[in-house]
This record gives sequence, structure tokens and C-alpha cells, in this order.
Amino acid sequence: MRILGVDPGLGVCGYAVVEKDAVREELVEAGIVASDEKLAIEKRLNQIAIDFEAILEKFRPEVVAIEQLYSHYAHPRTAILMGHARGVILQKCAEAGVDVRSFSATKIKKSLTGNGRASKEQVQKTVQVILSLKEIPQPADVADAIAAAICCGNSKNFSDTD
Repeated sequence: MRILGVDPGLGVCGYAVVEKDAVREELVEAGIVASDEKLAIEKRLNQIAIDFEAILEKFRPEVVAIEQLYSHYAHPRTAILMGHARGVILQKCAEAGVDVRSFSATKIKKSLTGNGRASKEQVQKTVQVILSLKEIPQPADVADAIAAAICCGNSKNFSDTD
């Protein structure tokens, strides 16, 4: 099973392609998609769309695991901006005919670390250990995308999303 994990964001989106079978998980590629903060939002979203279309075409995942929106009452603007980017990514997945599974950040963290409130550093270290990586995945957006893919791969029939 080829899973594309995504940590959506307007400035930086983490992505990771993970191959999963009955006995192992292997990282195929991971990185970020970044948009230029000096550009108008519609141009930034268009760049995200172009980049994710290329990622979907290159890797042809069977499923995309994406983090759900989380809105803290003190930072609603952040959630709105993330929602714009997430919407563009979801539209590109629909256009490509790729199945999408959404997971809350707490579910992803609990799936990997056993703690739904694990720190970014704990997630990064756990991802490193699970995939036997030589280095901790950087930036944290990449580790979060890898974690989303692993969480999806560990979910029963990929259907126990939040």
C-alpha cells in the first residue's frame, strides 16, 4: 500500500510517501511544499495545487492521509489559512481519484507515541525509530506528514478515522 501523508499549511505543507505491507513500512520520499508569503493568497494556493498535483502524479498513492483542521480559539486565522491549503489539497486528491482519510493530530500522535499530546520532538524521534532513519526528519512538518501516513497504515482497513 502506498500512502501519501500530508501536514497541510499555507506557508509550508509537509508531505511523505510511505510504502506499507504486512511486516514493514518504508519511507519513499518526504519533503515540503512551500509558498511564497509575499504573493497574494490565491497565487499561493495555486502553487500548492500545482505542487500537489505533481506529487500525486509522480507517486500515485492509493490513499492520502491528511491531518484534520484544528482551531484554537486564540488563533482562528491560522485555522482559516490552513483550511484554504487543505481544501486545495483535497480538491487535487478528488481530481486524481485518490481516496482520502482524515486524522486528528491527537489520533496521529497517540497512534505513534501512545500519547495524544506528544510534543513535536517526540513525534520526530518516534518516526525516526519506526522507520530506522539515520536522522530525525526535519522540519517538523515532514515528521508530521510521515506520522499521518504511518497512522493511516496502522488503521484497521484505513477506516477508523476521526
